[in-house]
Amino acid sequence: MKLTPSKINTFNFFKLPSVFFTGVRVKTIDNNACTVKVKHRWINQNPFKSMFWAVQGMAAELTTGALVLAKIRSSGKNISMLVSNNNATFTKKATGKITFTCKDGHLIDEALKQTIATGEGQTLWMQSIGTNQDGVIVSTFNFEWSVKVKNKK
Repeated sequence: MKLTPSKINTFNFFKLPSVFFTGVRVKTIDNNACTVKVKHRWINQNPFKSMFWAVQGMAAELTTGALVLAKIRSSGKNISMLVSNNNATFTKKATGKITFTCKDGHLIDEALKQTIATGEGQTLWMQSIGTNQDGVIVSTFNFEWSVKVKNKK
């Protein structure tokens, strides 16, 4: 089953309600990129009248995680995925509509190929960049994903 923005957003409603209720929405996903948008609102703000860093993190992680999940599904293999490390840089107050984009889908293919071939866990770093309506970068998130073929019991 191909992942679509609608399917991911519905999943988030039932399984990740904090993502859904803070306004994080997948807008596009393809083989190499994923775009997520979130609007600064009362429910997702910090005391400084900008978007709470954790909401930005949820949106950024979703851009990378949706790509990993889509590639795992298309592989037809039983593979686990987990964020094993992350870091972020904040460069401007996040107000208005913020768009997070990850264009690292191509990096996933080699990690999946290696874990399927060897059975060993593999890691890869993916980046998601958040920009405001003016195209100014507000934050950059890096996520280290770990993937591994699950053992049959």
